[in-house]
Amino acid sequence: MSNLVVCDHPLIQHKLTFIRDKDTKTKDFRELVDEVATLMAYEITRDMPLDTITVETPVATAQSKVLSGRMLGIVPILRAGLGMVDGILKLIPAAKVGHIGLSRDHETLQPTEYYMNLPTDATERLLIVVDPMLATGGSANAAIGSLKKRGCTQIKLMVLIASPEGVRAVQEAHPDVDIYAAAVDEKLNELGYIIPGLGDAGDRMFGTK
Repeated sequence: MSNLVVCDHPLIQHKLTFIRDKDTKTKDFRELVDEVATLMAYEITRDMPLDTITVETPVATAQSKVLSGRMLGIVPILRAGLGMVDGILKLIPAAKVGHIGLSRDHETLQPTEYYMNLPTDATERLLIVVDPMLATGGSANAAIGSLKKRGCTQIKLMVLIASPEGVRAVQEAHPDVDIYAAAVDEKLNELGYIIPGLGDAGDRMFGTK
């Protein structure tokens, strides 16, 4: 079963409050999402393996740690996921970025992939799928499924706010994918919005509400 990690650091929770606030302006909303993504990146990379190397300090020789070469990739779900990418890149500038575009089929109501662009070595990387909201889980499951079909096996999911229903959906469909969230909210309403949530993340991020 997928491991759910709720990133409850005080700074994350403080900033999340203002992300939720309906009176937060587009510029501030975007900056806050960027900052929270950086803070969450610390948590999601906590178990990255390390190697020991020898370095010369100004006064002595030291045995010190470096990342052992496990490469990272960031895969935002378009469009709202784009707002989390730069925040992660601030911490992991060597990560490569791919993109997944999904649209909802009006007949089946299921997400359909309309765009996919991945690093050429994506199958060798630990991929972090990012999207501010995990509501029904449909988009996250479709994105993860698309990656797996292309041979990607190391995948984690990072979201700001999740619903219990969305968490269960991902856990059932992809029990090998760990989920990182800043908060798990109460429920989904009849329209599929997370309650209390933060509204439509894409509209608030890009000023299209």
